Amino acid sequence: MFGFLRKKSLATSHQPPATPNHIAFICDGNRTWAKKRGLPAIQGHSRAAGGDISKMVDWFFARGATTLTYFIFSTENWTRSKEEVDFLMKLFEEVLDRNCKDAKKKNVRFKVIGRRDRVSSALLSKIERLEKETDENTRGTVVFALDFGGHDEIVRAAAAAIESGIPSAELDINTFETFMDTGDILPVDMMVRTSNEQRISNFMLWKLAYAELFFTPEQWPEYVNSEKLWQKTLDEFARRNRRFGGGCEKNYSGEKSE
Repeated sequence: MFGFLRKKSLATSHQPPATPNHIAFICDGNRTWAKKRGLPAIQGHSRAAGGDISKMVDWFFARGATTLTYFIFSTENWTRSKEEVDFLMKLFEEVLDRNCKDAKKKNVRFKVIGRRDRVSSALLSKIERLEKETDENTRGTVVFALDFGGHDEIVRAAAAAIESGIPSAELDINTFETFMDTGDILPVDMMVRTSNEQRISNFMLWKLAYAELFFTPEQWPEYVNSEKLWQKTLDEFARRNRRFGGGCEKNYSGEKSE
């Protein structure tokens, strides 16, 4: 039903698109943005959450992207203060409420990846409602990574595969992906991290296998509101030479072609 959104095998041969199908964002720099302005960290989070993600989604979808993923809370973020964690969870509930109102009109599918055993029952209910009400939408997919970690996802998938009783001889890449939170999501074509931090930080390790990495100095509260920076992202992707493990020269031996 969502064939144009679903996963493609890493081994599939295809011509790289001019525009990334799947762009994943590590939304970094909220606290840095606030600190530079003499504000408490929560103000940075508020500024970021107040950004018009809906406008950003429309902009990228109009230019050919079909999946956008936002890394908003990692499995490691629980180590932050209770005050900050509670504030972030409340903000996310507000984001879900806003998107739920627009989802039907915009024909956008929403998905949340990550653990679900540590969020509140109220938040979990909103997540499940948004996913259920948008599952048939076909314009594109917006993914929120909440309580998500790449290691955690792979370990949970391995445990689920073992529990399923599938014979090891039948467990290939495509089959294993079906046990993952991100199993029905396209591989990431481009990962964008703001705030000039040049790390992957345990984010979508499986889906980032052949992703182009783009690190930009602007903090997330700036990026989420700037069409100029969005265009910069697409321009950078267009400059990349994606080979998926293949060579860049047809005559590797150096022999002259006929």
